[in-house]
Amino acid sequence: MPKIDIVKAETKRGCGYPAPFDKPCAERLRKRLGDAGGLSDFGVNMLTLSPGVWSSQRHWHSDEDEFVYVLSGEVVLVDDAGEQVLRAGDCAAFPKGEKNGHHLINRSHSAAVCLEVGTRSKTDFCDYPDIDMQIDSRTDKFTRRDGTLYPGQ
Repeated sequence: MPKIDIVKAETKRGCGYPAPFDKPCAERLRKRLGDAGGLSDFGVNMLTLSPGVWSSQRHWHSDEDEFVYVLSGEVVLVDDAGEQVLRAGDCAAFPKGEKNGHHLINRSHSAAVCLEVGTRSKTDFCDYPDIDMQIDSRTDKFTRRDGTLYPGQ
């Protein structure tokens, strides 16, 4: 059945980052709409950020395109060029391989909801330019730049 029951779609709170990098994203909510629809080539999430919550640590992908559309509220896009406010109806795109670390922060006083769309690659490498962290989709483990694993992985 093509129609997705958004209420029944899996909601994931937080992120998989090792401590202390998980704290700014601990209250992030992602409804897995693409998974609920059985999609496998790309992911679609409805992202809800309460005031003060980050979408992720600032990052870029080697082999995954990303697209964000703001449905409601207001977020601040932080990337290598600086900061830009995105409001309902605004969108941003991050082509694979472009080393432009980016993330969203809700600095407003109310929740913001965004639609996230991204390809899923089995050969993606993701770098976090502000912190000593990276992840390779082939291992699915967070490491420091020297290759050592973070504790608990």
